[in-house]
Amino acid sequence: MKKIASLLSLLLTMQPMVAYQTRPTFTIDTSVVIVNVTVLDRDGKPVPNLKASDFEVYEDGKLQKIQAVDFQKLSSSVLPPVPATPPPPAAEPKGYNPDAEKSTLKASLVSKFQDRRLMVMLFDFSSMQPPEQIRARNAAIKFLTGQMTTSDSVSIMVFTSELKTVQDFTSDRDLLIATINKFRIGESSENATTADTGADSQDVSGQFVPDETEFNIFNSDLKLAALEDAARKLGEYPEKKALVYLSSGIQKNGVDNQSQLRATVNTAIRSNVAFYPIDVRGLSAAVPGGDATQAAAAGNNLYSGAGQNSVRSNFNNQQETLATLALDTGGKALLDSNDLTEGIRQVQEDFSSYYVLSYASANTAMDGKYRRIQVKLSPKLADLRAKLDYRQGYYASTTFSHMAEGDKEAQLEKALLADNPATDLPIAVEVDYFRMEKSKYFVPIGVKIPGSALAFKSKGAKAATELDFIAQVYDDRNRSAATVRDTIPLKLNEDVAGQVAHKNLQYDTGVTLTPGKYRLRFVARENGEGKVGTYEAKFVIPDITNEKTLRYSSVILSNQRDAVANQVAGVKNSKKLVEENPLIADGKKLVPNVTKVFRVNQNMLVYVEVYDPNIPDFLPENFKRASVTASLALYKDDRKIFESPSVRANRLAENRSGTLPVWLQMSMAKIPPGTYDAQVNLIDEFGKKFAFPRTSLAVLNQ
Repeated sequence: MKKIASLLSLLLTMQPMVAYQTRPTFTIDTSVVIVNVTVLDRDGKPVPNLKASDFEVYEDGKLQKIQAVDFQKLSSSVLPPVPATPPPPAAEPKGYNPDAEKSTLKASLVSKFQDRRLMVMLFDFSSMQPPEQIRARNAAIKFLTGQMTTSDSVSIMVFTSELKTVQDFTSDRDLLIATINKFRIGESSENATTADTGADSQDVSGQFVPDETEFNIFNSDLKLAALEDAARKLGEYPEKKALVYLSSGIQKNGVDNQSQLRATVNTAIRSNVAFYPIDVRGLSAAVPGGDATQAAAAGNNLYSGAGQNSVRSNFNNQQETLATLALDTGGKALLDSNDLTEGIRQVQEDFSSYYVLSYASANTAMDGKYRRIQVKLSPKLADLRAKLDYRQGYYASTTFSHMAEGDKEAQLEKALLADNPATDLPIAVEVDYFRMEKSKYFVPIGVKIPGSALAFKSKGAKAATELDFIAQVYDDRNRSAATVRDTIPLKLNEDVAGQVAHKNLQYDTGVTLTPGKYRLRFVARENGEGKVGTYEAKFVIPDITNEKTLRYSSVILSNQRDAVANQVAGVKNSKKLVEENPLIADGKKLVPNVTKVFRVNQNMLVYVEVYDPNIPDFLPENFKRASVTASLALYKDDRKIFESPSVRANRLAENRSGTLPVWLQMSMAKIPPGTYDAQVNLIDEFGKKFAFPRTSLAVLNQ
């Protein structure tokens, strides 16, 4: 398969980006490795009083020198019941300085949490409706009141539009309960209704994954990013940590970004964090006609059962992500249970007494490779027949600034194949398809990158940086089907470069494929600081040849059509390859809005192609035309908010057989800010066929 034209557009005419939360960074001496080891005897009881000489630690088969061994003795004794009338909280001492106290705690971190079971309760309010928020709060208070043990030390985090730590680790049960009682029920619950950011369950067009910069609205990746940030923050504690994630599930995107999920899991493993997700919806049944919390099935979906299947599939997808987080980090997920405290108590059962081992790795190479760990007891303790439980390995760190050019290229190749995906560079990707011939489809790939993530370096009166892109498409047999490799230099005037931080960069490329199932792995790197972003998703190119229903392409939503000559940077491609892209016509390119976010001062362009529309034989030879009517409707909470006037398309494309281009346009000026389901209504009047592809979009203020 061949690579198609690639373009890079600086969207200076677009809206400024919504300010995004920079992920916190954390640095440690990367040569020191912490391993938590549970040692149980043949009766399943913790083995105490072991010394450094009693352990052997191997990294990639090589014996390492152990620096220290610390035993964490954890109790399962429950705290006495909370008195019916709790004493009033003590007044803060005169001259109290919470920042100084936190600094003191950090200085005595190891001794402070000696013999403590570290547990984090993370409340994802962005995924919960108010009744679910109440259920989560009550479950946490019930656990703290009657089930918290003398060894438990608990921290409380919340995620609304950003991750916040509202209470650091403490064993003060009253303080924890008071913190939870301060939660404002209903906060961020409006985000819980923004579920599936992909296309309609019956539509495989226009699917995308949003990035974290523009868009807290479509927030599936943001939830995973928040969990990754939480795990990264907890990495500074050498002890084992359990993160109890209370949510109403994590919805998969239209094409799920597996890289973010895997990056979250890998960060948790490196930080010795086990996820214990709890679905706060509890045991629930899907109402066949839909309930008050969601839109009911529409059209023939209501009668065919497709609507009910979609609801059930949506629910299962949300729980599947929770189960994956637990399984891959060594935790357990609590799903379909009305006693939510069971999920929290599971941490107490799993976290028995253990050892904290540290060693300085003899391998000082910062190559980013996976290093396998093996822990054994010394031969003199063979009679114990002990069972050891510990993490099996970790990924070494790597740097960019000191790499040779050959190493940088190797790094890019490794990132494409790595099991440990990088997410330092936020990227949003959209994959679409258009039929070129019977068994040949053009697949445009759009990638959006926040300009604020680029690091420009001054070169005289110019500011310069460089972007590297590499991608691989695999078929369902895991064979390479297409490859993309581009290096795009950016050299701008200083004033223009200064504006980049408030804009988005879009890179567009494409491949030609035959119908089938595929997997895309895409890596982008900015070469100022060497930040890398990885995207992975499955997608399908449908074989519409034998379709009896209306045949159509992906639906492109856009707010920009630019002259190809105005691209900021690009690579030279043959004229033939440029001509194959249906989004380029008359020297202008329709730029897909990858994140599907529009502003009220913009116009939205909609482009879709209808294939093989019916043309009656009785029409005169000089008047053989199709007749397809099209309109665009916006829905919110199952209510139609807007519908554009219908347009009629009848002229087939001259250079592509059986292809009818359909264009729609609407002003966003009268659309209230919010999230909507956009439905394109396509009706072939002669063929008596119709289709109603859907996708989600958001409208923001200027």
